[in-house]
This record gives sequence, structure tokens and C-alpha cells, in this order.
Amino acid sequence: MKIVKKEEVKKVINSDTSQLLEYSLKLQDKDLDFCINTIQGRYPQKGYCTNLKCKEICYILEGKGVIHKRNEEIQFDKGDVILIDKEEIYFWEGDCQIIMICNPAWYKEQCRLIDDFSM
Repeated sequence: MKIVKKEEVKKVINSDTSQLLEYSLKLQDKDLDFCINTIQGRYPQKGYCTNLKCKEICYILEGKGVIHKRNEEIQFDKGDVILIDKEEIYFWEGDCQIIMICNPAWYKEQCRLIDDFSM
């Protein structure tokens, strides 16, 4: 069993529109991680993102917004849960706070920022 106290959480600024409270750095678990992401605007700020290795389950703690995929827009509100499969291509847009749990644990090298869908 492991516990991460709120004073041990690392604040990570992804961009001007995304800030993370990163619990997983202290958990050091290769199978799961946990963070709270605050998005204000569009993330990534241009293009799209995808994760090559992990699934993400996202609980909308506060706010609302839209996930933009190739030919689809998914609106979300406080209390919704979103499952993002590995290799899905998307971007977030909104004013929200999201609990994110990844399996296997997220790490920077498995995430890709891309300009468009012509990969």
C-alpha cells in the first residue's frame, strides 16, 4: 500500500493551458498512475495528442468542454467519465479539472504531439 500526501504532489505545467497535479511521481508504479489536470482553453494548444502505450480513464471533476477527434466532437460535463484508448488522436478544449488514471503508467516518451492526422 502507498499513500501520497497532498503536500507531496508535484505541480507540472504542461503549457499555458494545462497544469497537472502529478501524484504518480511519488507512487512510482509502472502499471497505474494518477493526476489531476486543469485545462483552461485548448490542449495541446495546436495540433493533436496521442498516447502510444496507455489507456486513460478521465473523470470530469469540475467544469465542461469538448474532446475533438478526427470526425467527432464529444461534449463533456462535471461528473462524466471518458475512456481514451491508446493511439486515439484528439485534443481537449474547455475549462475543467479532470482526474486522469492511466494504465500502464503514463510517461512523457509514449506521448506524441502531432500537427494533423496524416501520420
